[in-house]
Amino acid sequence: MAVQRISESVYVGICLKIGTQQQVTYRRDIRDIAEMLVNNGVLNKPNTVMLSGSRREGFRLSGSDMDHMQWPNNHRVIWDFSQCQFYNTQEHALILCDSSESPPGFTLLWLPLEITNSRVASACVRMNGMLYISSSKYREVTCSLIFPGSSPHGPCGSGSIGNVEYDHAHCFVSDFWPPSASSWIDRCHSWPPPHFVNDIIRNGCHFVAIGHKLGNHTDNEWRISFSQAEYKLVCSMNHTQFLTYGLLKLFLKEIINEGLRDEDKLLCSYHMKTAIFWAIQQNALPRWCPQNLLVGFWVCFKLLLKWVYEGVCPNFFIPENNMFLSNIYGEAQKTLFTQLYRLYENGIPLLLHMSLSIRSDIINVLCNPRLTICTDEHTLISEVEVDEDIFSEIYKNDSISKCTLNLNKCEKYLHTVEQLLGLPLTQYHIVMLQKLTATILQRTTLILHSMYTYTGSNKQLYIVDKVACRLMKLAAKFGFVSDMLYIAMYYYKTLRYRDALSVIDITKVKLAQPYLMYGSHVDRERYTEALGGQSLSTKMRQAVAQDIKLYNDIFYINELIPEQQSSEQNYVPVLIIPPHVLLYMLEFLCSRHVDTMRAQRSLDDLQVLVHRDQGVLIPVHLRDISWEILGICQQTTGDLQAALYSYQQSLRQYPQNKIQTATRQRIQDLHL
Repeated sequence: MAVQRISESVYVGICLKIGTQQQVTYRRDIRDIAEMLVNNGVLNKPNTVMLSGSRREGFRLSGSDMDHMQWPNNHRVIWDFSQCQFYNTQEHALILCDSSESPPGFTLLWLPLEITNSRVASACVRMNGMLYISSSKYREVTCSLIFPGSSPHGPCGSGSIGNVEYDHAHCFVSDFWPPSASSWIDRCHSWPPPHFVNDIIRNGCHFVAIGHKLGNHTDNEWRISFSQAEYKLVCSMNHTQFLTYGLLKLFLKEIINEGLRDEDKLLCSYHMKTAIFWAIQQNALPRWCPQNLLVGFWVCFKLLLKWVYEGVCPNFFIPENNMFLSNIYGEAQKTLFTQLYRLYENGIPLLLHMSLSIRSDIINVLCNPRLTICTDEHTLISEVEVDEDIFSEIYKNDSISKCTLNLNKCEKYLHTVEQLLGLPLTQYHIVMLQKLTATILQRTTLILHSMYTYTGSNKQLYIVDKVACRLMKLAAKFGFVSDMLYIAMYYYKTLRYRDALSVIDITKVKLAQPYLMYGSHVDRERYTEALGGQSLSTKMRQAVAQDIKLYNDIFYINELIPEQQSSEQNYVPVLIIPPHVLLYMLEFLCSRHVDTMRAQRSLDDLQVLVHRDQGVLIPVHLRDISWEILGICQQTTGDLQAALYSYQQSLRQYPQNKIQTATRQRIQDLHL
């Protein structure tokens, strides 16, 4: 009985740390629909990029990597020649698996027709007169392709952007399920459900550029990756199973691997995932519910202990692939087993060594035996907290790639949105599509303007401008409150200063509402009073502001061109500006042409904001661009000393936007 009550308490605590079922659902839904849009086949993109790993699964644990997989759309891996019939060899380069000499779960990739692109060709080697793609060479070729300066890490190029670490794996895709994993299909009697199994098989697998350390062709072999299948399996878990998986990840990080260097860590989160998969499929626990959370954890821990004792960790899809074979054997195996067995002897109290929140969840029950615990997630987190998290997820996933840099692609994006709206969608899908539509319309407007500014006749310019204005206004109806500033930027760019100021006045009023949500800053009581129970769409349009993204492949206003260029040169795709900072900048720039007194007032307001804000309206990581903008405005008025101070302050901030090159040039141009 005590274990059940402790389980309930830990369930509540870990829900707050990892996420409720609702939170995990919308994190997945928002990402899924964003990828369905940007990876849609009608766009004819050369590559597909997919978020993978723990973030894709719905975790938001501090310190977790951003994992992405990327593969060329014009290459397909097949398992035998009979599968050639499904492809046009003029459009697809076919790669044939040759696993005859590889350990289970690994294969060589052979180019039987010897047709490929120059990048893949540069990673090829000849063996026995046949052309194979070398995994080690392909890693070298692609490691820094997306993020220059990346370091090899397993099959990935690895590094960090700001305080976020990333792993980017360049791989190949197969539309067919591996024959070596056919036994997995036969095992799926009770879990996952048949429709999940069919969906998983239909989506095939991937091949990542890493060989088996003990294989005959380590440098040339590829590992079969079931990343997509694993994501679908995690989605098929109930919430207790998902939280058990999360608890295993925390247990690994905070107890088993605590204090170890990366090279000394024998177990990884993939082993934890494998343990929960096997435990669920083997019905090791008849009922996965909050009262059984710790029992489920213990089942997985014992399974892991057994694997370490035997030196065998069977891959969930290809059990013949022993994932301990290359690193958990001999003395290392004995040491790890001893460590885990000592933890096992402690029983459930071993969790007292974990993070403070979980420890206090256990102690609370031990000290208050009559404590009543409610595991209903609606009592755990308020509507405002949920909304904060939802709009943060929407903002992070609101990105349209550079492929939209022509009207045809923009039109295809909008057509894809129309198609997606015909699917059975959740409220989270709909609000994400709504924001993406606003972004597409904004970018379409700027592309239109740049196309006709220098080449069109007056009549063409008039028509284009009319369309552009309509699109900008339409975008503002779909997006955040702060998206009004894109209209103001467009009016400023087209020299309509009074129109821009009218939009700025409306935006000012909206941004000054007492219920406004900006990031995590919100008066919860007033927000709930004004918008409680309203749709997400209504809340987004009426009460949510987010930082403004300026895509660096389009120039929005001339005054920020050097900053956008500096940012782009440092491989940062967007310049991010706090909405209040941009509002005062635009008000200052427009007012200079129509009302000099107002221009001075807006500059004063901007100065007060930048100098005095304590992270409320200017997030700490965006102080670089905020000081920069203040300096630009001061320099424009001729106050060069003040501008110098602001630029120097910009250089002292965290370089989120990577604008230092522009800042140094501006300092030089002051000639002080």
